[in-house]
Amino acid sequence: MSHVFGPVPSRRLGRSLGIDLVPFKTCSYDCIYCQLGRTTNKTIERKEYVPLDEVLEELECRLAAGPEADYVTLSGSGEPTLYSRLAPLIAGIKERTDRPVAVLTNGSLLWDRDVQEALLEADLVIPSLDAGDEATFQWVNRPHAAILFDRMVTGIEEFRQRFSKPLWLEVFLLKGLNAAGIQQERIARWLDRIMPDRVQLNTVTRPPCEAFARPVPLDELTQAARLFGDRAEVIAEYQTVHHGEYYQARREDILNLLMRRPCTLNDLATGLGLHSNEVVKYLDELLREHVLVCEGSGAGAFYRFAKRTDDDSAPQ
Repeated sequence: MSHVFGPVPSRRLGRSLGIDLVPFKTCSYDCIYCQLGRTTNKTIERKEYVPLDEVLEELECRLAAGPEADYVTLSGSGEPTLYSRLAPLIAGIKERTDRPVAVLTNGSLLWDRDVQEALLEADLVIPSLDAGDEATFQWVNRPHAAILFDRMVTGIEEFRQRFSKPLWLEVFLLKGLNAAGIQQERIARWLDRIMPDRVQLNTVTRPPCEAFARPVPLDELTQAARLFGDRAEVIAEYQTVHHGEYYQARREDILNLLMRRPCTLNDLATGLGLHSNEVVKYLDELLREHVLVCEGSGAGAFYRFAKRTDDDSAPQ
């Protein structure tokens, strides 16, 4: 199962069955806050990175195995709209399940008419907008050279005009960068033009690609939400969503491996045969529960058990 993963607990989508359509860190951006590390293949080339039939076959197997998902989500370890066969993929998903299809995208290719046409068949699209001007866009998202801010943001606006189903816009705020008042005001002006159904404010909660990508405190996120209006909500404070046997088993697998030695995200994913995005979800939860600590940043970050003040050697 190399393309379909989960279901994983999602802050926004409940039980999300993920589909990864591009090789690891193939993306049009190299965001400074990405928890998966630096982009190794920065591109805007759209192609069939993985065979469509193979993805749909994996999806059938995963749907049959359970547990049931709330959404089938096109996401993963790179930018899903780089996949050139989005339209037949979404059609194939809908032939196999009645679960709604969500697409998590950085929004960088929504100016492309072919991308727009394919995504019109999705049930929910969640693009990102992390800047209100070109300079901040270049600093935070580090896009491919062919992607300029005006082209990107106008593409999101044009897609919104064509897409009649829910569109939620994620805004990732960073201390000392795009969280300043004037930057928020510039983002807010674009939000007024795009008119998303929801604006979801996020910040660093996992070890970022770059150590200088710093989180915004909750009270400042809440203040920003007021600036962005009634449609805005803070999603950065992740809480445990699932406690079923499937999810508990995944947690225990991660903890058992970490009992032997500290591991990187790649160590855990490779050692357990899990997708990196699936491992990230459980690490996030365990870090928030102070069961684990993280040392370092980006792909080289190590996870280990937190020091205990009692006689317990490890959580049960």
